[in-house]
Amino acid sequence: MRTGLAVLALATIASACGQGDSSEVTPAGGQQALKEPPARALDAYADRLRAAHAARVAAAKRWGLKRVPLTAPPPPAKKPEITTRDGFEVDGHRRLGLPPVFTTVPTEEKILFLTIDDGDEKDPAFLRMMSELKIPYSAFLSDYLVKEDYGYFKEMRDRGAGLHNHTLHHPYLPALSYARQKREICGMQATVEERYGKRPTLFRPPYGNYDRNTLRAAKACGITHVPLWNEEVFVDHWEYREWDRGLHPGDIVLSHFRGREDWKGTMPDMIRRFLNKATAEGYAVARLEDYL
Repeated sequence: MRTGLAVLALATIASACGQGDSSEVTPAGGQQALKEPPARALDAYADRLRAAHAARVAAAKRWGLKRVPLTAPPPPAKKPEITTRDGFEVDGHRRLGLPPVFTTVPTEEKILFLTIDDGDEKDPAFLRMMSELKIPYSAFLSDYLVKEDYGYFKEMRDRGAGLHNHTLHHPYLPALSYARQKREICGMQATVEERYGKRPTLFRPPYGNYDRNTLRAAKACGITHVPLWNEEVFVDHWEYREWDRGLHPGDIVLSHFRGREDWKGTMPDMIRRFLNKATAEGYAVARLEDYL
């Protein structure tokens, strides 16, 4: 990937040299003077790459990782077609144009997508760890927990995480009427928009349970995708949906905002387990929103 970036940088510089810059001064004789020789610009770019890698190596050591996390490839220019996983459809799913329910994003790249639910634990160390390691993730939030500290999740958003809908009160949705489900979903849409400035398009039903009314309500509230998960990671173990108990390209991984009150460890402990396995098996972590 570094080679590709270097080639791209050189091509960009060469293109700029060929096209010129309206801000440059043209000396006598009609030839434009370059602001910076191509070799020097490429050297500066390489220096930035080296510095970024050194910072990543230092962060991996500081957070106790076995290896430096791999860097995900650039997202595709053309987004993959997302369809509902077989067996996850509801009656009239396609006819009604309901949001797709899926556990894996179609891709041949060895990437995973980390998603974290609810908002109970608000650990500052987790924010530092994810920022220093530059690991992308998506948060699916429930207001009854988030409202204890809206500012924590604002900082999370400012550091690049996507904030999405996990209902207001985390109920078992299939037990509710369509109207009550819609209040739970649309209510959280409004809360996220009010607090964080952007209305979500991604929704995850609590416990992964939904029915036809859930998806109808989600669509009415502006939801376009319903990502579930293929694996779940805890502090001390993994759980798998598939029979082979393994990772697959494009898998969505679930975890939760939890701490020592619920787990035998902290959120950084969970991230350490997640990254050690992903990296050892050759997987990088990509940003889910870039693929939808």
